[in-house]
Amino acid sequence: MPGRWRWQPDMHPARKLLSLLFLILMGTELTQVLPTNPEESWQVYSSAQDSEGRCICTVVAPQQTMCSRDARTKQLRQLLEKAIKAKMDELRPLIPVLEEYKADAKLVLQFKEEVQNLTSVLNELQEEIGAYDYDELQSRVSNLEERLRACMQKLACGKLTGISDPVTVKTSGSRFGSWMTDPLAPEGDNRVWYMDGYHNNRFVREYKSMVDFMNTDNFTSHRLPHPWSGTGQVVYNGSIYFNKFQSHIIIRFDLKTETILKTRSLDYAGYNNMYHYAWGGHSDIDLMVDESGLWAVYATNQNAGNIVVSRLDPVSLQTLQTWNTSYPKRSAGEAFIICGTLYVTNGYSGGTKVHYAYQTNASTYEYIDIPFQNKYSHISMLDYNPKDRALYAWNNGHQILYNVTLFHVIRSDEL
Repeated sequence: MPGRWRWQPDMHPARKLLSLLFLILMGTELTQVLPTNPEESWQVYSSAQDSEGRCICTVVAPQQTMCSRDARTKQLRQLLEKAIKAKMDELRPLIPVLEEYKADAKLVLQFKEEVQNLTSVLNELQEEIGAYDYDELQSRVSNLEERLRACMQKLACGKLTGISDPVTVKTSGSRFGSWMTDPLAPEGDNRVWYMDGYHNNRFVREYKSMVDFMNTDNFTSHRLPHPWSGTGQVVYNGSIYFNKFQSHIIIRFDLKTETILKTRSLDYAGYNNMYHYAWGGHSDIDLMVDESGLWAVYATNQNAGNIVVSRLDPVSLQTLQTWNTSYPKRSAGEAFIICGTLYVTNGYSGGTKVHYAYQTNASTYEYIDIPFQNKYSHISMLDYNPKDRALYAWNNGHQILYNVTLFHVIRSDEL
């Protein structure tokens, strides 16, 4: 609270001087460190002289509670710092999360741009598609599919350069017969077809798979309407094609419905052991398949008993094109077709090799020398399967497989 300090004129001169210096110093100190809040400092409230000439100063002292304010402020500051530190500890783990959100936001923006680009492309496609009617689009798709099939055939085809050692799949049946799989069977259909003998038989065995054929004797039997002749039968796209016994008639028989779908005579073809292979066995007409379809190999009087090659329509059995070769049919051990080229072996027993090739696409031939192992010394059936890229053989009661090696030459103008 305010206090009074009195000036006494009758004081000793030295004491007067000291008192004056004190007031001067006190005034100077107050002006230099004067707090912003008047309540926190000493204040000269008023000054005057009394009736006796003494100087009277009224001074306002600081509030009594100001002395303890510094300790309380320090405590509050410490509590505040502690609270801020705790809050910062809570927020610090959120920094990586915020960084991830930032990255995600950037990714979302990128996706948004890509969607916008896709939308533009789809709009352009829609405009382009809208320029064609359905029939025209269907025609374009069919044309592309046809070109793709032709390209795949060229990629799969090649010139025969080698035949592997034989793999004996099974030993069963007589010395003569044929066995095969369907190169056009759908995925998962691995049935094996088995025909024992070369004449006067009409029962075809069906095995569910190659594994069943190898390890069991469980099969379904199909009875043909006529006995077959020779060992030149083929299964193609669900039908079996065979030469009717003692005739030049070819029959297409559906194995699912067990009905004849088509019969047709192969004009001028020799039959009934007229122009057989070297091993005999009514092998006058040999049916084959390759990458391009169904073929018939036979001989005629018009071609002096030499091999004739005809490409057949698999549905109507009509002859699409025919080539006359100069190779005697009776001198051939066996024959097969790969990629439109007819390959002929020089015999059926002992040391055997492929030594003649006729290219139907160029109507030319050449003599070659590709040996292969005749393991059981009597080959009565040798056919190529374009799906398996293998030769199926019947060798003296043994069912055998050979892998083949093809050399591919594809010109850019053929694609």
